[in-house]
Amino acid sequence: MKKIRIDEFLNFQFLSEPKLNPAGSAAAFVASRSNEAGDGYDGGIWTVDLVAPEHPCRRLTAGKDETSFLWLSDHSILFSSKRDSKKDAAAAYETVYYEISLHGGEAERRMRIPLPVKRLRRLPGDRWLVLAEYDGNLPEGFYEADRKERERILEERKEEGEYEVFTELPFWGNGQGVTNGKRARLYLFEEKTGQLKALTGPSYQVETFSLSEDGSRLLYAGQEFRGVMSQKQELRELDLETLESKVLVEQGVFEIKFAGYGSDRIMVLATDHKLWLNENHGVYEYDREARALRFLSKPDMAFGSSTGSDCRLGGGQYAVLEENGLTCIVTQRKGSNLVHIGWDGIVENLTDLPGSVDSMDKKQGKLVYVAMRDNRLQELYLLAPESGSGPADPARELQLTCLNEQALSGKYVAEPKPLTFTNSDGVEIDGWVLEPMEYDPAKTWPAILDIHGGPKTAYGTCFFHEMQYWASQGYFVFFCNPRGSDSRGDAFSFIQGRYGCEDYQDVMEFTDQVLKAYPQIDKNRLGVTGGSYGGFMTNWIICHTDRFAAAASQRSVVSWISMEGTSDIGYYFDKDQTGGNPWENMEAAWRQSPLKYADHCKTPTLFIHSDQDYRCYMAEGLQMFSALRVHGVTTRMCLFHGENHELSRSGMPRHRLRRLREITEWMDTYLKKQPE
Repeated sequence: MKKIRIDEFLNFQFLSEPKLNPAGSAAAFVASRSNEAGDGYDGGIWTVDLVAPEHPCRRLTAGKDETSFLWLSDHSILFSSKRDSKKDAAAAYETVYYEISLHGGEAERRMRIPLPVKRLRRLPGDRWLVLAEYDGNLPEGFYEADRKERERILEERKEEGEYEVFTELPFWGNGQGVTNGKRARLYLFEEKTGQLKALTGPSYQVETFSLSEDGSRLLYAGQEFRGVMSQKQELRELDLETLESKVLVEQGVFEIKFAGYGSDRIMVLATDHKLWLNENHGVYEYDREARALRFLSKPDMAFGSSTGSDCRLGGGQYAVLEENGLTCIVTQRKGSNLVHIGWDGIVENLTDLPGSVDSMDKKQGKLVYVAMRDNRLQELYLLAPESGSGPADPARELQLTCLNEQALSGKYVAEPKPLTFTNSDGVEIDGWVLEPMEYDPAKTWPAILDIHGGPKTAYGTCFFHEMQYWASQGYFVFFCNPRGSDSRGDAFSFIQGRYGCEDYQDVMEFTDQVLKAYPQIDKNRLGVTGGSYGGFMTNWIICHTDRFAAAASQRSVVSWISMEGTSDIGYYFDKDQTGGNPWENMEAAWRQSPLKYADHCKTPTLFIHSDQDYRCYMAEGLQMFSALRVHGVTTRMCLFHGENHELSRSGMPRHRLRRLREITEWMDTYLKKQPE
């Protein structure tokens, strides 16, 4: 049995964007992996035949950037690529599409849309619905200009790149860069003439949209804003023939996560934020007669997958609405799975397995999805028709691909051993333990506590490269879902105004339980790490206990007061989470800030941060590093240039390697020392 290597993830395939053809006879998806230079990922389109008994899987495109596509027919695919694009500034403001047949042959260039397209949908006739990024900072007429004129305008504006102007909130977004003046905007595109028509205004931000089955109507949620963007949207319906629109739900009432057509009916996932911003969404139907949303149910589970792993890349759909209701991914206690929600609001489990379903599609009764099962990497699955043994029968799940089958062959993959306990408040807390490679109960071992982000995300039994690497390096690794985590409903997730209270209590009691279950762990050689909220909790821990011999705090929060004005979500998130901000109940925000207690810290601590992390800006890590250094604590900071909040999951591969090496070497320095 070989060890999991620090660079093991370089050989993984990351699956995303599964899509069925119109007949449901074939599926296509994107598979990406690290490129040789280590500065990014190359992606191509693969297909699976769902009619042939053996389900042959083959690669359709062999380029490097084919990560966005749609089916044109049962036998052809349209995809975007920069393979023939000019290498100039104007290329960033256009999208070129190619058509390729499943029967073979070269891809042929089909059309050029003079916009940076985010999503594309085909309409009847020769028209396309386009969601694109619109930059309101560019001169009027830029988007109407030809390519040569665009290049001239961009050349004249080169010096603009030497500074930024902010006029609104948020002014930047994690993974998006500066967003000030930019909007996601809807357009109609005529393929034959190349004509563009904007459907939404230059200050209107579109969050989600859906087409009716016949392509005659458009449903979208968004908001017009100048100054400060709200967290609640309006819902509009647009007739794509007359271009007449009407407001279905007024702005300021609901945050709308999803809205779609099921035949002539409209289903909406929304919340009014009466409890707090992160509360789970309810299921509603739009009542055309009453002209209002009618509540159907609140399953009290998060829509989409929030089950953690560092072995994903790319996205895809989490919900498909049909005549009989909504099929979607939700996060449950076992992980993220597929459910069906009828128009009566009743939820039926379609899959009920540990792990995660990451993206999906459904057509003609066929349901395909990317999932992580049995502590393995992503593969594509098909949910077979009901066999009479129940809708959540594991036997219905058929694996269609084996792209990652050999990636971990012959390697030590530690089994996540469940350790669920009842805490001192009578609440069950779920946790897991990875045993070290070549574990010998007669010896003593170091251990690392890993804390997830969010806090409204969750751990499960998904494969985690960093944890498995540490297990191969001779560490116990343990992790849990304290109160504040996802997967257990709103009541369990709600820790607003109490950060560092019951969540800290649960993490410490879980640590006690692990040490009790595994007396082989040397309590003097414990390390702690985590990112985002996990970084917050790492900071909190080192300021409130000396039980850990080393810590690695990643992309963390140290002061809710400074985060308020620097984070892309700070202006609304911080007060919602802590109950205070610099002007209202500042003491509450400061009381829940680890920086307040930095003078109590004695633990040697490594800080990992990125200079383009606009979620937890680098000022957070720098403040805590400075505070510890001033108070004589051994500390080190590694700041990554050009990376954002997603460094550990989608950062440049060579940066991901350096990050993991920094953390591991830090832990080795303080935890691998044998007791005297």
